[in-house]
Amino acid sequence: MNNRELIGRLEKDRVLSRAEWIQLFETADAQDIAFAAETAGRIARSIFGRKIYFRGIVEFTNICRNDCLYCGIRRSNQNVGRYRLTMEDILECCEEGYASGFRTFVLQGGEDGYFTDERMCSIVTAIHERWPDCAVTLSLGERSRESYQALFDAGASRYLLRHETADPEHYGKLHPPEMSFDGRMRCLAELREAGYQVGAGFMVGSPYQTAAHLAKDL
Repeated sequence: MNNRELIGRLEKDRVLSRAEWIQLFETADAQDIAFAAETAGRIARSIFGRKIYFRGIVEFTNICRNDCLYCGIRRSNQNVGRYRLTMEDILECCEEGYASGFRTFVLQGGEDGYFTDERMCSIVTAIHERWPDCAVTLSLGERSRESYQALFDAGASRYLLRHETADPEHYGKLHPPEMSFDGRMRCLAELREAGYQVGAGFMVGSPYQTAAHLAKDL
């Protein structure tokens, strides 16, 4: 089956075999990619119309304890200026965003030990109380089950935590030894148990990635 036929079958059946995914990733030419993009656009418009959904992202710290190979704010990067926003800074960002029409605030940062559960819960509660018609989404990396629950109870309802790759060996190549694929899966399960809407997903173009890795992700 050629690539155009595979793309058509994917649209119809919503599934391909791993071998078929690998074929697409390894052999698709510019015309195949354009056809896939056109097909995806048509499907998206049939579901969402032409609406655009905005999220107000507040990058409140770029300090991180981890040393993930692909990440610009990894702890070993000595060429990045580090910062932390104060609670007042974060609320000011939300106030400006709200005035501009944003109704979802995403607090995103590195795994910065300064932002304890107590500090983060205070920030989330303040946002939730001042703008009760807004969703609070967090992207703070791996934390404990108790931490996830406390933040949910404070008013956060969504959490972004990419699994980045579905291959444990590949995961190990991207992350420091203290991190593990099993640990990431545990966090995702605990987030769901706490009640969050959970956003996960894999990366495309990460170091050491192959077509087989991508096919496993899908």
